[in-house]
Order: sequence, then structure tokens, then C-alpha cells
Amino acid sequence: MFKKHQIYKIDNYNMLTVVVQGKTLIVREISDQWGEDCHTFVSRQEMLHWAKNRYRAEQFVGREEELESIMSNLKEV
Repeated sequence: MFKKHQIYKIDNYNMLTVVVQGKTLIVREISDQWGEDCHTFVSRQEMLHWAKNRYRAEQFVGREEELESIMSNLKEV
């Protein structure tokens, strides 16, 4: 059985989920601009490194709480 974590969801077209399959972490980004991107990681550290590069503070000016929520939810996976 796979464990699915919902990191954030704005609507059906803007969401981020993480599916844990044993040691493998599958991150699915769905956005209304880019469609669906799927990233596969073999460790939490690798996923968190990707997330720090993907979700930068410059992109969330004025929405720091949203960035903090995304990062804390990813750390809980």
C-alpha cells in the first residue's frame, strides 16, 4: 500500500502531492500553466534539496506563509 501526502492544493489544477512507495518518493506537481510534472527521489534529503531549489523565497514575496507551509509539509513526509 502506498502512502499519499497532499502538500498543497489550490484547486484541481494547482497542487503538489507526494506518494511514498517503499524507499521511493514520487512528487507530482500539477499546475494550470505547465501541466503535470513527476519527480522521483530515492531519499528525503534529495527531495528536500530539490524543493529548496524549486520553491525559492524570491517567488513568494508577500506569501511567506505559503512557502513555509509547503516546506514544513515536505519535511513531514
